[in-house]
Amino acid sequence: MKERALLMRWLALAAPLLVLLALLALLLRSGSSRLQALPPLLIGSGMLLSSVVARRRQRRQLLLALRDSDA
Repeated sequence: MKERALLMRWLALAAPLLVLLALLALLLRSGSSRLQALPPLLIGSGMLLSSVVARRRQRRQLLLALRDSDA
């Protein structure tokens, strides 16, 4: 059980770390080699946005369920 929790923590950090690594690559590279850092940046940003949208949707559904249970 603890191994799964540790794995989930690492997976939660994967997208932000991917974005940070891509930003670092953008800073350190020059010229056309900077373009190689764009795909990881876009993928990491997309993963972060996707998790934000999913979390917002889940919270909204929970709020609606709580409101329905009171009525």
